[in-house]
Amino acid sequence: MPLDTSTYSLALLRLDGRRWNELRRLTAQISTQAAADGSSYLEMGNTKVICTVTGPSEAKSTGGNRSGGDRADVQVSISIAGFSGVDRKRRGRGDKRTQEMQTTIANAFSQSLFTHLYPHSTIVLSLHILSQDGSLLAALLNASTLALIDAGIPMRDYICACTAGSTSSYSSNDEKADPLLDLNNMEEQELPFLTVATLGDTDDVSVLVMETRVQIGRLEGMLAVGVDGCKQVREILDQVVRKRGVKILEGSQL
Repeated sequence: MPLDTSTYSLALLRLDGRRWNELRRLTAQISTQAAADGSSYLEMGNTKVICTVTGPSEAKSTGGNRSGGDRADVQVSISIAGFSGVDRKRRGRGDKRTQEMQTTIANAFSQSLFTHLYPHSTIVLSLHILSQDGSLLAALLNASTLALIDAGIPMRDYICACTAGSTSSYSSNDEKADPLLDLNNMEEQELPFLTVATLGDTDDVSVLVMETRVQIGRLEGMLAVGVDGCKQVREILDQVVRKRGVKILEGSQL
């Protein structure tokens, strides 16, 4: 069923009642699993993910030689629950889209983490997707940031991510199309969108993924809205970390 975009120009509201520049409800927790070195649970709208971090630990030796070099190796594994999406399709380990997300996340954090402090070691991120409703890669990046902070692994700054789209498809070529922030699953299926991640509250882009076609004139506006959304996400994640820090300090004083 095609997405009805007629309400955008009339009420300036989207199907879920948000304005074009509003994020969905974002909630998160850290230290959700005591057995892991670091863990987090994050919800972006109805997209729900869990992240656990193991390490830094000694790299496994292969063929009698210790693997790894002067920097820690960041490894990412993603598992998708069969009930997380509408289609109930079971994705195997060789799924191309899953492998692409694993590579994107691993490359992003390899540049952000101070991996030179842990030579010949491995940092493993295990991500579990419980529900999918758009902005999946952004939710995975945000959950990974919180879990790595919980694990105490030093990094340059938060990696905060969100999606941005356009109210018009590539074929319609509508010059009056407006950018949208934080798309849900229905909007992602019908509209062009990109996923952007920035480093902290700066404009430094660490991840930029776009799998749909869009008019070049709209790309700058979409990217600007996405970067602004990342700054809003950064404030929310920072509040979660500070809240957890206050609890730790209160517990140590008892």
